[in-house]
Amino acid sequence: MTQALSREIQDQRVLLNGTWQQFKLIQQAAVDSPGVKLSFFAETIEILTPGFPHEHFSEIIGYLVTTYLLIQGIQFYPSGSMTQEQEGKVSTQADKSYCLSEPKPIPDLSIEVVYTSGGIGKLPKYQALAVPEVWFWEDGTLRLYHLRESGYEEIQQSELPGLTPLNLTLLKRCILLGETNLAEAVQIFQREAVNQ
Repeated sequence: MTQALSREIQDQRVLLNGTWQQFKLIQQAAVDSPGVKLSFFAETIEILTPGFPHEHFSEIIGYLVTTYLLIQGIQFYPSGSMTQEQEGKVSTQADKSYCLSEPKPIPDLSIEVVYTSGGIGKLPKYQALAVPEVWFWEDGTLRLYHLRESGYEEIQQSELPGLTPLNLTLLKRCILLGETNLAEAVQIFQREAVNQ
């Protein structure tokens, strides 16, 4: 008998003090554990097992952003939650990430879905990696940050090539609609994104 997937399964998060070497051992031990996300920064190791709501919104956002890039004819390389790393200093996995124009070791855009914790507190990790733009989805709100010389600055519109015309109000509305009806959300997004 199959058990139905519970939509109530929440994120499980563990924080440990540790060194880069300890982090790499944990990372090696977790290599056969899909769904476990690991990060390291400032002598802190984070082990995260995302729950259903986290993964659900991550997929919705990824699908809509990918749809927009396809509609606009923008050359892109989705890199999902690949590990972004600077040896000995920082390692993290965004929920979704995208390289624009060509594949790169560090993506142009990283997207984080925030359920249990993190949010803008994760910006120092991304700054250490020099990710140009980071978006956070939390409590029905999408917040965008663009990297400047002095650090990240919150912005009202993406500054990445090809994403500057993206209607964020439409995107937010379709993300929320996608929670209950992804097909309808994508249809609305496709129709309205083309006509903007």
